[in-house]
Amino acid sequence: MPLIQVTMREGRDAARIRAMITALTEAAVDSLAAPKESVRVIVNEVPGTHWANGDVTLEEKAAKQTQ
Repeated sequence: MPLIQVTMREGRDAARIRAMITALTEAAVDSLAAPKESVRVIVNEVPGTHWANGDVTLEEKAAKQTQ
């Protein structure tokens, strides 16, 4: 059973996330010949305050860009 985990910044609407789940499921079915029912997709959304690159959170980076 394929398990696909996606971690991304929060903020996308539910319809876009749903579309991504469908695309990932289809990719696993096509590339692995896995039964659709066996494909698991987990989406983890992380707030910008909890994701940092080079000791700068995504929220801090976005705030600097809008100044």
